[in-house]
Amino acid sequence: MNTAIALTSTASSSTGGYGVMILWLVVMVAAVYFLMIRPQRKEQKRVSSMLSDMAVGDSVVTTSGFYGVILDITDEDVIVEFGNNKNCRIPMRKSAIAQVEKAGSAVSEPAPSANSKSSDKADDAKNSADADKKADADKKADKDKK
Repeated sequence: MNTAIALTSTASSSTGGYGVMILWLVVMVAAVYFLMIRPQRKEQKRVSSMLSDMAVGDSVVTTSGFYGVILDITDEDVIVEFGNNKNCRIPMRKSAIAQVEKAGSAVSEPAPSANSKSSDKADDAKNSADADKKADADKKADKDKK
């Protein structure tokens, strides 16, 4: 009789063990999804939207770290001009582009106003006068040493 009770108690505990094991498996799959798969999909969407929004004249950074400007775009390729040399035009895959900066979004310094130009000239005159005084003082010190 004790044997029958022992057999039924071990059978019921083993089915409870399977339930816990399945629960852990579901938790692990959910963790992998939220920690690995979902962020990767978000990044893929961001990169694909960035590559589809590229236009001629945009500044780009390649995956190898080169900076350039887009000259022409096809379905899978772009032609990028690197540096100031107009002969350095390289066709490359869109997937080789790591970052795109729109042509109009570059932050430029505001043009100096007429007042700031006159104040710049005054500052330059003052700096040159200070430099002349320092040079005269250096010459006088050299004479005193001799």
